[in-house]
Amino acid sequence: MQLFTINPATCNRDGICAKVCPLGIIAWSEGTMPVPTEDASRLCIRCGHCVAVCPTGSFDHRNMPMTACSPARPDLPMDVVQCEYFLRARRSIRVYRDTAVEKEKLAQLIDIARYAPSGLNAQEARWLVIGDRTELRRLSATVIDWMQWLQANQPETAQRYNAVGLIQRWQAGQDVILRGAPALIVTYAKEGSRSAPATCTLALSYLELAAGTLGLGCCWAGYLNAAAAAFPPLVTALQLPEGFQCYGAMMIGYPRFMYKRLPTRKTPAVEWRL
Repeated sequence: MQLFTINPATCNRDGICAKVCPLGIIAWSEGTMPVPTEDASRLCIRCGHCVAVCPTGSFDHRNMPMTACSPARPDLPMDVVQCEYFLRARRSIRVYRDTAVEKEKLAQLIDIARYAPSGLNAQEARWLVIGDRTELRRLSATVIDWMQWLQANQPETAQRYNAVGLIQRWQAGQDVILRGAPALIVTYAKEGSRSAPATCTLALSYLELAAGTLGLGCCWAGYLNAAAAAFPPLVTALQLPEGFQCYGAMMIGYPRFMYKRLPTRKTPAVEWRL
C-alpha cells in the first residue's frame, strides 16, 4: 500500500503538505498532485503534519487516515493573557489530601501527555503508575538508603543533596522523598536513547500542566529520579523491563491547600540577536 493517497477531486494542489513535511518526502511542483518520494516509506516519522495541514481534508496517510484525526477547534481559543495565567498558576504540590487518585483520571492525563513532542516523533515514553501506599513508602525508604550510602561514600554529593537533613526528617517520620503522595508516575524508555530524556521530561510536563484541570497537583520526584540513575537497589525496586531506565518521576494527588497568589520569578537573562 502506498504511503499516502490524495483525493484528486478535492485536492487544490497548493503543496502545503509538501512544505510542512519535516523530512521533505513529499514531492510537489506548482499545479501538480503531491506524491511520495522514492524513500518516503523508510524515512516517514508519522508525525501527521501532512494530514493535519490539508485545508480540504484530501490527504490520507497509510498509518494515520484523515478520519482518525480530530478536527482543529478554533472555537476553543486561549489568548495570551489566559495562557500566561494558566502557566504561572502551576505550583509544585507537596502537601496532599489523604485521597486516592482515580485510575480513570490518571489514564486521561497519560493520554493527553502522549501528545508531547518527541525526537523524530519516536514517542518512546513508557509509563509506570504506582498507587500502592506500601510500595510508595518502600521506594521512599530506598531513596533514603541511597542518601545514607552517599554520606558514607560520596560526602560531597551527599552535601549537595542535603542528605543529613533529609535523613533526619525521615527518621522523624516525615516522607521528604515522595511527600506522602497517593500516587507516583514514572516515565521510562530504552537505556542510552539520546532523545529519551527530553521526550520523557516533556511528556511529564504536559501531564503536570493538565493535572490541574482535573483538580490534581503534581511535584517532580527529583530525589527518586536521581537515585534511579545511580543506586542499583532502587533500579531493582522499580522493576522496569530489561534494557529500560527511568527518565523522570512525578508525585500526583489532590492538593490539601489552594494557592491564592502567583509568585514572582527572576527577570529572564536574554541576549537578543535580531
